[in-house]
Amino acid sequence: MALPDAQVGRTRCAFWVLEVLLFFLLCLSSGLCNARVRGVGRSRQHANRREHRGAEERWFTQRLDHFNGADGRIWKQRYFVNAQFYRSGGPVFLMVGGEGPANPAWMQQGTWLEYARKLGALCFLLEHRFYGQSRPTEDLSTANLRYLSSRQALADLAHFRSVTAAEQGLSDSKWVAFGGSYPGSLAAWFRLKYPHLVHASVATSAPVYATVNFPEYLEVVRRSLAAENPECPLLVKQASDTLYQRLKDPKLYDNITADFSLCAKLHIQTEMDVAYFLETLAGNFMDVVQYNEDNREFEGVVGTNITIKVLCGVMADTSLGDPYNRYAAVARLMLKTFSQKCLDVNYTTYMMEMTNTSWSSPASGGGRQWVYQTCTEFGFYQSTDSPNQPFSGFPLQYYLKQCADIYDPSLNESTLAQAVLQTNEYYGGYDIRTTRIVFPNGSIDPWHALGITQDISNNLPAVFIKGTAHCANMYPARDQDPLQLILARDHVFLLLQNWLRE
Repeated sequence: MALPDAQVGRTRCAFWVLEVLLFFLLCLSSGLCNARVRGVGRSRQHANRREHRGAEERWFTQRLDHFNGADGRIWKQRYFVNAQFYRSGGPVFLMVGGEGPANPAWMQQGTWLEYARKLGALCFLLEHRFYGQSRPTEDLSTANLRYLSSRQALADLAHFRSVTAAEQGLSDSKWVAFGGSYPGSLAAWFRLKYPHLVHASVATSAPVYATVNFPEYLEVVRRSLAAENPECPLLVKQASDTLYQRLKDPKLYDNITADFSLCAKLHIQTEMDVAYFLETLAGNFMDVVQYNEDNREFEGVVGTNITIKVLCGVMADTSLGDPYNRYAAVARLMLKTFSQKCLDVNYTTYMMEMTNTSWSSPASGGGRQWVYQTCTEFGFYQSTDSPNQPFSGFPLQYYLKQCADIYDPSLNESTLAQAVLQTNEYYGGYDIRTTRIVFPNGSIDPWHALGITQDISNNLPAVFIKGTAHCANMYPARDQDPLQLILARDHVFLLLQNWLRE
């Protein structure tokens, strides 16, 4: 992710629960950075291997439940291989898949492949269970989703590493895990929990601290907007507050429908309808801040010219009318950018999609799965429960009710608080104690608030990159990259060089 409420799933890469259409276009297209996650005996591979943009697709046999020896069920997990740079005796790089389909574009471009070229590494990308084509169960029922967790995903990584190393003569090679956003957390936790299997990890934009309520996300959004123009978050707040008030008057619904190019006439029945509408519009700003100026052209993602500067420019344009009208202009701009005819803010439709348990449902691309993980492990709810952020109307209770409505009434604030506590107890939260993990984070990225931004020790360094957004150091280098980003990539490479000598 991104982490987040989603029509088809998101994490704010992870995280990664927010309006999901943009999440898929901007984050889940990678399946790696994001924030928004992902048997028995020896691996077996399909004979019908396929080529994806030059990356070789293969399949690996995994256990459904790594923690129940009496359960012998198995399934096929998708992975990709790039041996282009491998030199005998070189390291093995393992890219961790995230809360969406694994994108083989990462097997052809990205900073990690530049490291692989210099170090002679063999590269694997393992898709996360329950995402993409890695489907362990016949459907996405709540009963089946109990096999979806970060712990099961780490066990998948461990089994993949062990069997692949044994079969391909790589047991003496040094393995390095890479990941961005939620997969960045997995990369760090893989080193933490299986230190005998992975030599080092690069945990980019990794929210390692779980929390039920995450209003700090929107506080970083405010600061990032203000860094572009101090008036920008004030104008956004004025517009959001105005819309919140107008939603209380049904006589204004026709105007609101036209202003925001809604797909159907606005119909408000409950506070959930209001919250869903307001969160969807806030998502325009949240997504752009999180992915500001990312290099996503290699993933085929359109609309990458929409940046914080562009949005704040619209909000400052007095020719468009008052702040409310400028806010509506932003929504229309985003629709045009992503070739959408209208904006669907029907909460009932969203619930119908999210409760559909079929693999062919709109939410099966990651939304139903990721929100389940937020409801049972992480929280990460980017609520408006802070006075120091510019949006209105989607408090923590809005997200918690979705957990109960989509999956099980027993998923409430108390059970989630216990689950989050267990997550932090198991992984350590900010207090990770191991060696050879580097934590790159961008100052603009709201997820850095849950990440490691200061060195824990000499062997657990942080790389805090001023002026960059989510997972910026993972993307291919460009001529316009700021010096801070260039130096960060170089610093990570020097760390890897040193660690691989140990």
